[in-house]
Amino acid sequence: MGRVMCNQEGHVIDLDLNDESISGGIDNSSSLFSLHYLQRLNLAHNDLDGSQIPSGFGKLSNLIYLNMTLSSFGGQIPIEISRMTRLVTLDLSYNYRLVVKNPSLKLLFRNLTELKQLYLDGINISAHRHEWSQALSSLSNLQELGLSFCSLSGPIDSSFVNLRSLSLIRLNYNNISARVPEFFADYSNLTELHLFSCGFYGKVPERIFQIPTLLVLDLGSNKLEGFFPDSVLKLTHIVYLDLSGNNFTGPIPSLRTIPWSHFDGLVNLTSIDLSENSVGGTIPSSLIGISSLSEILLQQNQFEGQLPEFPNASSSLLQLLDLSNNKLEGLIPMSILELGSLRGLTLSFNNFSGTMQFEIFQRLGNLIMLDLAYNSLSIDASGSNSSFPRLTGLSLASCKLQQFPNLKNQSDMDYLDLSNNQISGEIPNWIWELAGNGYSYLNLSHNLLVDLQKPYSFGNATLDLDLHSNQLHGQIPIPPLSNYLDYSSNNFNYSIPVDIGFGCIIGSLLFCERWRWWYYKHVDRILLRILPGRVKLGRRVYRNPIRRL
Repeated sequence: MGRVMCNQEGHVIDLDLNDESISGGIDNSSSLFSLHYLQRLNLAHNDLDGSQIPSGFGKLSNLIYLNMTLSSFGGQIPIEISRMTRLVTLDLSYNYRLVVKNPSLKLLFRNLTELKQLYLDGINISAHRHEWSQALSSLSNLQELGLSFCSLSGPIDSSFVNLRSLSLIRLNYNNISARVPEFFADYSNLTELHLFSCGFYGKVPERIFQIPTLLVLDLGSNKLEGFFPDSVLKLTHIVYLDLSGNNFTGPIPSLRTIPWSHFDGLVNLTSIDLSENSVGGTIPSSLIGISSLSEILLQQNQFEGQLPEFPNASSSLLQLLDLSNNKLEGLIPMSILELGSLRGLTLSFNNFSGTMQFEIFQRLGNLIMLDLAYNSLSIDASGSNSSFPRLTGLSLASCKLQQFPNLKNQSDMDYLDLSNNQISGEIPNWIWELAGNGYSYLNLSHNLLVDLQKPYSFGNATLDLDLHSNQLHGQIPIPPLSNYLDYSSNNFNYSIPVDIGFGCIIGSLLFCERWRWWYYKHVDRILLRILPGRVKLGRRVYRNPIRRL
């Protein structure tokens, strides 16, 4: 049900039609445009099927709030929008078929000088180089600006510095291809700066890391370089920090000049992502011990040495820890098993050593993803039982396993990799039931397996299956639904069933080993369960889609 509010004279001043299944389009003759006293209008989350924004909106000259996000409007934004000169909030975001070309951005917004919130994310804006930033620089009252996915280019014009009231800047997924403007540091109210995947390059001005009001700083997936900035530790209000996918180098600050006790000041930090850089040195306990952290993402760097014990682990809020693809060594600290909130633990591709009982990870009662693959670990699964937490992803590749871990109670497994081990004998028939009715990847390659325990049934799951480089014989097992099968380097009967169907990609049953690609594909899906606010965009998984996009 929509919501209607009237003033004392009975005139409609507030109309909320959010998610009311409005479809088809809105005609210029609609009675909506006779509501001349209307101040607030919400048409978000409807399906206007690519229809144009009616020119009749120009009649609603008293509007101060207009929200049409995710309503499937299309075509050119009409010039009549510029007549709503009292607008304070305008949200046209994520109408992906909308364009700004003729009239231009400058003509559309030059009269809307009262705007404080402007969200145009996902709209194709035709503007040469810095024209878009020049066009908006006259909106001196603007406080929040969303322009993600707008096909913008750069550099950002120096006149943009006039927008001194800005508290939120969101430019993700554009092609700015310039240096990060130092004048961003002149915005005294700036709390959120989102510059993810914009093609920014070079060194980040030191002053950017000294903006005292910043809560969110997202510089991920650019071409930024230089030493990890010491001044990050001065962002004492920071909640979300993402410097991933750049070329920051060297040890993190404390190892050069700043004592790690300075991390104690980051009491509000909930997420730190330094992944895919060249940051090195050891990982200090004062970083992983920040009590407010729910995510630590340090994968694909040059961190080395031993991983320290986690201080105050039993009271930690940590949900996701990814230290994969580094140079860490020694024993895995037992305090990890006290991280009661932990849902995802990824330590693969390091040099951790020692022998661990698989069953000890049952202490992590919320764990749904565990990856210990490709270390120097020996995992003993002999004592494992079926009371393990409800896992959706498990990788114990190259962990010197000699038998299958008991996973009989698992029924929602998206990803299981037990490859490159020393498991012998039969493949147990319960393993085919792990995926339930979902979509699953199973890699048992490079073991000593000889047969499939019978009877077995693949169930209804779509199963991508890698059994290559074993000693399996007999009939070729064919799942009813599959995108990827690898049975090479076995002793199977090489007759392909005539009813194999188009659900399987079969050439000569000799497939290239693409397990890493499949790993990331399925782990992306698992991460969505660890932190439901994540969305998958290309090769990465991103947090908080509204904030990031």
